[in-house]
Amino acid sequence: QVHLVESGGGSVQAGGSLRLSCAASGYSVRTACMGWFRQAPGKDREGVAAIYPLFGGTYYADSVKGRFTVSQANDENTVYLQMNTLKPEDTAMYFCAADLRCIDSGSWSLASAWVYWGQGTQVTVSS
Repeated sequence: QVHLVESGGGSVQAGGSLRLSCAASGYSVRTACMGWFRQAPGKDREGVAAIYPLFGGTYYADSVKGRFTVSQANDENTVYLQMNTLKPEDTAMYFCAADLRCIDSGSWSLASAWVYWGQGTQVTVSS
C-alpha cells in the first residue's frame, strides 16, 4: 500500500529556508516519479517541482526556479524539497505526490496526473 508522509513545514521570515521531506512506503522512490505541489487558500493546487528518476529529469515551476531544489535519497526512500530565499507568496500547504508509472513528464505540473498524495505540511512565510 502506497503511503506518503510530508514533514518539515513551519513558519519562517522572508529570505529564510526550509527543507520539506516526503517519506514514502509501499514502493521505491528509486523508480517512481515524485512531485511537490502547493495550495494556498482559495487557489488551485499548483505544481512546484517534480523528479523523474528513470528519465533523469527534474522540473520546476517558473516561480521557484533557482530557489527550490527537489532531490531524492534512495536509501531513505524519501524525497526532499529544499526551499531557499522564501517569499510571502510561497505560503501554502505543500503536498507530495507519486506516480508509479511515470509515463509522461510533460504533464508533471497537473495535479490530475498524480495518483498518490500525502496529507500536506504547512509553510508560512512572513514579510
